[in-house]
Amino acid sequence: MGCCSGRCELIFLCTFQLVTALERQVFDFLGYQWAPILATFVHIAMVILGLFGTIQYWPHYIVYAVWATIWVTWNVFIICFYLEVGGLLKDSELLTFSLSWHRSWWREHGPGCLREEPEAGLGPPDGQALVPGIGCALEHGHAEALHSALQILLALVDFVYACHVVSVFTEEDSCD
Repeated sequence: MGCCSGRCELIFLCTFQLVTALERQVFDFLGYQWAPILATFVHIAMVILGLFGTIQYWPHYIVYAVWATIWVTWNVFIICFYLEVGGLLKDSELLTFSLSWHRSWWREHGPGCLREEPEAGLGPPDGQALVPGIGCALEHGHAEALHSALQILLALVDFVYACHVVSVFTEEDSCD
């Protein structure tokens, strides 16, 4: 296969982005955040497509480069949502599609949070507390914003490498 023109770096970065996306998917599933679950699922599929395009010289890394810009836009929205920019409210049911009482997993289980259990019959039927965790070292909106910031950083770096690989392969037919 050989390593040339940024391909190995792009493979490493895509693999790292895949691992961080899977980690994010786990926390989205724990919080029943349906919109982020769907977006992250599509992102995982696109990263895998980008990996195969990079490994096998397919033009799929072009699709991956385009997806990276969409992924950055989604993560900017998530940051704005959790930091309540522009009238967005992090306690709205926007990300759950109004299908559950759940919110971000980090709301109750963040670093240093003490969880208050609701009295029997007074809370949501699935056992999640209505009030956020108490004494959290990191507020849940900031934890979600940090996850999105990491995804933005990785997507931007991957985008640059994908564009570099595309430019090299359009100039040359193959690597030596």
